Amino acid sequence: MNTRVVTAHLPVELADRMDLIAKGIDRPRGWIVKQAVRDWIEREELRDRLTREAMAEVDAGHVVEDEVVRAWVKSLGTDHPLPKPRP
Repeated sequence: MNTRVVTAHLPVELADRMDLIAKGIDRPRGWIVKQAVRDWIEREELRDRLTREAMAEVDAGHVVEDEVVRAWVKSLGTDHPLPKPRP
């Protein structure tokens, strides 16, 4: 696998915490950084995809009016909760 070195300046406290975890799980610092960056990128890609999908739903008119949602939320935990609103 081809790799590339990427440098980042971390606050000392954060680097120290990372070192403790690395020692505790017997992994090198680089492994932890690679895992953290991979996880962050996957979350960001998911967030972006879900945002685009949601915006497409809005553009298509698949929305629920604010008042309907507020009434549903207010009914939760009562003896007569309203059914979940659907677009």
